Amino acid sequence: MNFDITELDANQSDFAQRLDALLAWESVSDHRVLQAVTDIVNDVRKRGDAALLEFTQKFDRVNAQSAAELVVPQSRLQQALEKIPADQRQALETAAQRVRVYHQHQKQESWQFTEADGTVLGQKITPLDRVGIYVPGGKASYPSSVLMNAIPAKVAGVKEVIMVVPTPGGEVNEMVFAAAAIAGVDKLITVGGAQAVAALAYGTAIVPRVDKIVGPGNIYVATAKRMVFGQVGIDMIAGPSEILVVCDGKTDPDWIALDLFSQAEHDEDAQSILISPDRDFLQKVKTAMARLLPTLERESIARVSLKNRGALILVKDLEQAAELVNRIAPEHLELSVENPVALAEKVRHAGAIFMGRHTAEAIGDYCAGPNHVLPTSSTARYSSPLGVYDFQKRSSIIHCSPQGASTLGKVASVLARGESLTAHARSAEYRVKD
Repeated sequence: MNFDITELDANQSDFAQRLDALLAWESVSDHRVLQAVTDIVNDVRKRGDAALLEFTQKFDRVNAQSAAELVVPQSRLQQALEKIPADQRQALETAAQRVRVYHQHQKQESWQFTEADGTVLGQKITPLDRVGIYVPGGKASYPSSVLMNAIPAKVAGVKEVIMVVPTPGGEVNEMVFAAAAIAGVDKLITVGGAQAVAALAYGTAIVPRVDKIVGPGNIYVATAKRMVFGQVGIDMIAGPSEILVVCDGKTDPDWIALDLFSQAEHDEDAQSILISPDRDFLQKVKTAMARLLPTLERESIARVSLKNRGALILVKDLEQAAELVNRIAPEHLELSVENPVALAEKVRHAGAIFMGRHTAEAIGDYCAGPNHVLPTSSTARYSSPLGVYDFQKRSSIIHCSPQGASTLGKVASVLARGESLTAHARSAEYRVKD
């Protein structure tokens, strides 16, 4: 079977146009999906558990007679933890510990300072009260997503973490349940899709209303998250997974081929791109990919992904490679080069940067410690990985001393009257000492 992947030269006249076409992605542009999600969200908002149960029966083929049956008791999560093979439990616990330790470094603390006249200014950090985490359960199940979403929330001090995960056909992934036990999930409900997002946003009898919804999902989940934003906070509108590898031509081509496959196997819309200044190396990697692709269990998915959205890109040097990295702003960036530290200094836009030849992106997906919930579709230009800071709020503290109130009141009065807001001005002036 032939192997197809786009090959581009960054110095060809039509490169920018072809790259734009390759990168183009809009996760929630389908009007049919938008209408379906609108109907689902409105129905769950109106009818609560009754609608939630009907959609779960319809879409997930779950044979539940009441919504209460969709709630998983904590004892069942603990049972899963005790039931899974010892090596799986050890891997989950090791990953959880590394994720927890890393995210503890992100925790923000309240602060304040006192001015000369006694006025105190500062910032108060408060965790969110309740968050909802969405964990996919369709084409694949992701216990790693449980850890990456729930643990930062717990480190931040969130009191209640509500997890939703679909169980199509009633099939449960025991590792997902075990991960929920390890991560400290407070309530798990077996619902998914737009209906789960709506339930988290508006609340039902069995699904508590949350303050923020985080976690990846399909186009229906992404559309629903965008729709309920404002009612609740969200982490991001995630598109398909992406990897961009920059290699100087001195890494084993088989390693690079498998790194590219690691994202291509996610789904048909995932994107895998290799950039190198070594033309011969690009061909060696292509040959390795053609040879290794048939060995993948998810070969058919990866093959479509690589054909439609993958690319091998020739650049003149690593300087041009860095410029291209910042143009693409990838979710995952591997710098498989001799001096990754020097090259990383030139990178401004990337969700996560994997340094050196021995750092596979897959390590970051599971157990390195940093979060694997990352900005996709070039949104790394302005956004960051999920972290503890996503589950903490900041309140400003302003405590004027009598002298401070008088001094600042005069300034506020002038500015307020300049804006013709005289009540503002008079409110400040009442505290001004003559």
